[in-house]
Amino acid sequence: MAGLLSNFRNTVIVSVILALLVVFAYFHHYGSADAIFWQGVLRLFHVFSGILWIGLLYYFNFVQIRKMPDIPAELKPAVSKYIAPEALFWFRWAALATWVFGVLLAWNRGYLLAAATLGATEGFHSPQHTLIGFGMWIATIMFLNVWGIIWPNQKRALGIVEADADTKAKAARIAMLGSRTNMLLSIPMLVTMTMSQTIFG
Repeated sequence: MAGLLSNFRNTVIVSVILALLVVFAYFHHYGSADAIFWQGVLRLFHVFSGILWIGLLYYFNFVQIRKMPDIPAELKPAVSKYIAPEALFWFRWAALATWVFGVLLAWNRGYLLAAATLGATEGFHSPQHTLIGFGMWIATIMFLNVWGIIWPNQKRALGIVEADADTKAKAARIAMLGSRTNMLLSIPMLVTMTMSQTIFG
């Protein structure tokens, strides 16, 4: 068992196999691959990618950004050359996956247009669609922030893209502010996602 758990790839493979068996058990019990079943599958992918995205966002804000000033200068390259680029890879792709699966889930449930217009298509008579739509727009802003501001500036700050020292410093600050913006938006977004599912079903 220790050999399995010592290898990241094998651990993930076994976890996915076990997850697929559980999905099959749900399919077998439910007995149909209809829209409800696929809603469950889409929600699974949406939540998994969301945990990865927001988990890394919280790692950056609760740990890395706060502790970087305390790290001795000779040790900082270990973070900037190895840890940060890897974390940013999973961070940005998880953001994209979360957004895509969220849109597909809203489409599957039949409220994509109503939520995207914050309920305007229904005369603002559905607080469910207004509130989940608010959360979806926050998540969209966060997703665009990852790809349009955080990642381009992190590439300069980390030296993935050639830049002089002043440009790197400015890019690092812009990336940090972009990350803090997503941190600020993340909790209200999570409220809409969790409360809407709980209150409105």
